[in-house]
Amino acid sequence: MHTTVGIVGGGPAGLLLARLLHLAGIDSVVLENRTRAYVEQRQRAGILEQTTVETLRAAGAGERMDREGLVHHGIDLRFDGRSHRIGFPELTGGRSVVLYAQTEVVKDLVALHLAEGGPLLFEAEAHAVDGADTDRPAVRYTHQGREQTLTCDYVVGCDGFHGVVRNAIPEHLRRTYERTYPYSWLGVLADAPPVHDELVYAHSGRGFALASMRSPVVSRCYLQVPDATHLDDWPDGRIWDELDARLAADGSRPLHRGPITARSVLPMRSHVTEPMHWGRVFLAGDAAHIVPPTGAKGLNLAVADVLVLARALTERYATGSAELLDAYSATCLKRVWRAEHFSWFMTTTLHSEVGQSPFDTRLQLSQLDRIATSPHAAAELAHNYVGLPVGLPGESPSR
Repeated sequence: MHTTVGIVGGGPAGLLLARLLHLAGIDSVVLENRTRAYVEQRQRAGILEQTTVETLRAAGAGERMDREGLVHHGIDLRFDGRSHRIGFPELTGGRSVVLYAQTEVVKDLVALHLAEGGPLLFEAEAHAVDGADTDRPAVRYTHQGREQTLTCDYVVGCDGFHGVVRNAIPEHLRRTYERTYPYSWLGVLADAPPVHDELVYAHSGRGFALASMRSPVVSRCYLQVPDATHLDDWPDGRIWDELDARLAADGSRPLHRGPITARSVLPMRSHVTEPMHWGRVFLAGDAAHIVPPTGAKGLNLAVADVLVLARALTERYATGSAELLDAYSATCLKRVWRAEHFSWFMTTTLHSEVGQSPFDTRLQLSQLDRIATSPHAAAELAHNYVGLPVGLPGESPSR
């Protein structure tokens, strides 16, 4: 089988890229090694930057998001017994974010692709990419028990941190930058109304906590826990007690408690692979970079990558120019490193390490107080949170 663009990975990055290429008249094939049910159920990010929202609308995948998504105009920071709201529109020229779970984004894109797009093969496990530096690279994969080959003009790896496409870039050319954090997140879904109508980020002497939501009747909450934490050590009562203790601030109210329907432990790490392009192979999303979830950047970075790449491929087939394709890695990495820094900043400012000194804690509280009292510091946080420019030609640098 041959296609113009072979996309390995049927998560949001791969599906959105396929959709944007379809709208531009460029054919593609998407290979996803998991089942459709698995892809549509795995819990991931929930905050969509305004550019992500606008992109999904333009792709024809925004109808349910606009109907069911929750527009958030700010976040609540809690620290040192205080609560302070960071309002986004007044600090960013009117920009906001939308809370709409990645699971729902994927469902929308899968349905749209199956109805209008090219081949989307589930349970198609990619093994390797051959000929990445030729004009006809090939993806070797297994589907329905048969080993097959997909030849392409270009291959795009949207296959995540553990994917195979990254290995097509020669090892001596790849540079890896990473940081692991000495704590994890215990994330839970609960059939309980959220405690607040916007996200609450809490710094406390007991560790970080985040109160989020999936709907007006479903809460999504996180607790900082030690690495290698066992879920059996965290029964429902202990989770709710710890959330109440960490989220407490003057005037705050206890959380609404309800049955916890799902729980998992998420390790925290930062990772960047450079370059994101070699020969006819491109990396997008988690295949190229990982961020800790504190800054809500993971899904949005993937969308930014896809926007840049879709524009570049469209330019290539419309005019024959490869200028934008050649600039893909540099264009994306500028925004990636900005997002890595913001995610690191949010993580290290709000979390406490084991044995952390009182001096370091005072530095964290000083930084949070600066954000709460300085419009300039608050605006810097708000601009990063709602999303910085993607880097497309002609895009306003003030966004």
